Amino acid sequence: MQFEDVIKSRYSVRKYSDRPVEDEKLQKILETGRLAPTAKNMQGQHVYVVKSPEARKKFDREWCMHFDAPIVLIIAMRHDLEWVSHFSGKNRGETDAAIVTDEMMLQAHALGLGTCWVGWFDPAKVKETFNLPEDETVYNLLPLGYPADDCKPGPMHSSRKPLDETVTFL
Repeated sequence: MQFEDVIKSRYSVRKYSDRPVEDEKLQKILETGRLAPTAKNMQGQHVYVVKSPEARKKFDREWCMHFDAPIVLIIAMRHDLEWVSHFSGKNRGETDAAIVTDEMMLQAHALGLGTCWVGWFDPAKVKETFNLPEDETVYNLLPLGYPADDCKPGPMHSSRKPLDETVTFL
C-alpha cells in the first residue's frame, strides 16, 4: 500500500472482530513505535501492551474507552527523557508520544489492522490500574485489532477542508 493510500483510507475503528492479531504484526507495529522520531532522539516512550483477557478486563468504561479491542497499547513517556524547549519552556513529551502513537497507528492500518486514537480516558486511573511507574506520564491509548465486518468509517471521515484553508504560504 502506498503511503498516501494509508493516510486516505485509515479510519477510527470502534468495533473489532474476535480474530487474534498475529504476533509478527504486533511486533512490527511495536518496532515502528521504537523507530519513531522523538525530540533530540531521547526515546522516552514506553509502550505497554494490554493483551491478555485478564488484563483487558481491568479497563472500566467509567474512565476509559477501548471498544473491546483484543489489544490496547498504552503509550507513556518517561519524565527523565522528555525534552523541554529552551525557548518556550514547553515539555515535548506529549508531542513525542503523539508521533509514536501516530506511526504505530499508520503501520497497523498498512498491515490490515484497525485502531482508534483514544483521548477519552483518565491517565491516573490507567496508571493505578496497571501499576505503572510514577516517573511516567500516560498520554495515549491505542486499541488495536481487526475491524469487525460491519465496521465502517464515521460519517465525517472523508470530510476535509480544502488545502488553501489549512495552509498559508509566506
